[in-house]
Amino acid sequence: MEKDRGVVLASEKYGNAECWKYFANDGVIQRRKEGGEGELGGNAIVRVFKVSPSRLHACEASLAWWLQKGFKCTFQSVFLPQGYPDSVSSDYLQYQFWDTLQAFSSSLSGTLATRASLRGVGVGNQQATVAAATTTWLLKDGTGMCGRILFAWLKGTKLDSEAKKWRLFADILNDIAMFMDILAPYFPAFFTLIMCVSGVFKSLVGVAGGATRAALTVHQARRDNMADISAKDGSQETLVNLAGLLVSLALVSFVADNAALTLSLFFLFTVLHLFANYKAVRSVVMETLNEARLSIVLQEYLKDGRMLSPLEANQREPVLMEFKKTVPIKLGVRLQEIVQRFPLYNPRKLKKWLANMKLKDWTPSRFSVLCINHFEEQYIDKSGKSVKLREDAVPTIFSSPEDTQKRKAKVG
Repeated sequence: MEKDRGVVLASEKYGNAECWKYFANDGVIQRRKEGGEGELGGNAIVRVFKVSPSRLHACEASLAWWLQKGFKCTFQSVFLPQGYPDSVSSDYLQYQFWDTLQAFSSSLSGTLATRASLRGVGVGNQQATVAAATTTWLLKDGTGMCGRILFAWLKGTKLDSEAKKWRLFADILNDIAMFMDILAPYFPAFFTLIMCVSGVFKSLVGVAGGATRAALTVHQARRDNMADISAKDGSQETLVNLAGLLVSLALVSFVADNAALTLSLFFLFTVLHLFANYKAVRSVVMETLNEARLSIVLQEYLKDGRMLSPLEANQREPVLMEFKKTVPIKLGVRLQEIVQRFPLYNPRKLKKWLANMKLKDWTPSRFSVLCINHFEEQYIDKSGKSVKLREDAVPTIFSSPEDTQKRKAKVG
């Protein structure tokens, strides 16, 4: 009966159980009172509004706008930090978009890897035993825990300043670990070893990913709202994983036992995962200086006298991990330790060098210092704690205080 009266626009209900409804039909809005048993009373029309079609369309558009606005506000309050966008950094939305895409692709890759792992430990195999599967899983978790502790000890101090590099490195390592999980069932003799190595890699991913995410949260927070941003990030990730779970249900049955299809889909998801991760870390604009950004800013300033903006410095910053040998720097070391690290401190090399310099009559003692001309300035202070040479300095032989006293006694 309501269909004959038109579209219900709104309803009014009062505490005395009285109910009114607004209907729109052929450009006319009617307000009717509901009957005693829920039916609309035929003679309950109290007011009729004639509305032109253009105004009716405007009203419907306004209603759709309010519905859309309500959905947007609800979504924002559930998944975005309070006060967005003023409470977060300017790169928040772009980073979260790419981070959501990489999390979705990683979820699908993880489904394929989990399926292969369960198959490897014996799920579906009548000859497999529960004890063997449990042992493999315990060894995998145990090695992962040890790797987590060791990695946090060795690299924990580097994760804050190099958050973007370690974030991308963690995701690459995670893809390698999942690839090993997929290949493990095809090498049953090495299955436990492969799973243990994969567990170590995943533990490193857990440390590096969690720590760098915390560093990025500190960067994104603009109102000391790190907890709110972290909580909403968890909600976003949960929503993405839920969507990935629904897709994975169809994916598992579609893949079945087809190894070629499994590897093809895994490489597809991995490429998408790595691309999204690269775009995510590239979108981050850190406003503080680390070693790489400081070097970039100083080089540009010394070259052209121009100070780079944070955006320009971050765009030039490398985000791929560089495995290069670094030079250890120690402050306040003893002069004797410096001397012992010279290549020519070796007596054989020293004698060979002295022979080339036609100093055959000189015999080096234990604490002799050979100063080569590759420092900036020639200088020895009164305390004897610093030695510097200029570029054109002549190779000079300095002896220890003991040798000096012996020579003085010999001369006396």
